[in-house]
Amino acid sequence: MDPDDVATAFVKHYYSTFDSNRVGLSNLYQEGSMLTFEGEKHQGSQNIVNKLTGLPFQQCKHNISTVDSQPSGPGGAMLVFVSGNLQLPGEQHPLKFSQMFHLMPTPQGGYYVLNDIFRLNYA
Repeated sequence: MDPDDVATAFVKHYYSTFDSNRVGLSNLYQEGSMLTFEGEKHQGSQNIVNKLTGLPFQQCKHNISTVDSQPSGPGGAMLVFVSGNLQLPGEQHPLKFSQMFHLMPTPQGGYYVLNDIFRLNYA
């Protein structure tokens, strides 16, 4: 499968799930997965989802500007780098963000997120 197609499909799924049902992201992470969110590290699917569902806003809308991907090693892993805007309800200006995912293949033919790094981009 083409890495760019996988990355595009993953990004669409991830952000539509984040925007509508953050708890639904739990199946994308495993116990060895790690999220670094604005410098704060969280390991394991449950801890990651707890962080994401505990953010101080209930609704948001991600607007993706770029998706870059690269194969990562011989086993089919992938790096996916995303940039875009995050619109929060009641806010006039969107927040710019960048996020990097290290996707690992599963025996079932899918992928899970091994590493996830999120940063707001302040200008």
